[in-house]
Amino acid sequence: MNSFEVSTFINRPPQEVFDFMTNPDNTAKWQNGTESAKWASEGPVGVGSIFHAVGRMMGREINMDIEVSQWNPPSLWAMKSNNGPLKFENTNKFEPKDGGTQLVQDFTGEVGGFFKLAEGMAIKQMQKQVETDAQALKKLMEGM
Repeated sequence: MNSFEVSTFINRPPQEVFDFMTNPDNTAKWQNGTESAKWASEGPVGVGSIFHAVGRMMGREINMDIEVSQWNPPSLWAMKSNNGPLKFENTNKFEPKDGGTQLVQDFTGEVGGFFKLAEGMAIKQMQKQVETDAQALKKLMEGM
């Protein structure tokens, strides 16, 4: 298993950052590797809810069903994926700081299939992508 953490200050209140990040309709606006995302389960969002994401990693299309594993608005949202080439757990913490939000993203995961051959490279690329996406989220949200 590989893990990394990305921490980003966003000059918006935690509730706004939480609401924006947890809406799959917004995902492709700030995650460069994501082409689309949508809720696959019905009913109110919470632990056990599933969303489906289509994206690209190392030039290949990936499809993932991602399950919400923790849900405590507006301070915590965690998810996990056990299907597809990337098995991961991601915890997003939204901490109030200086009138804005300190977003802390913790990732733990491993790659499989084709990507297993270049696991170290794939994880480093994923970390770089998460850092880039966090900056895109910051820029987008602070420009609202």
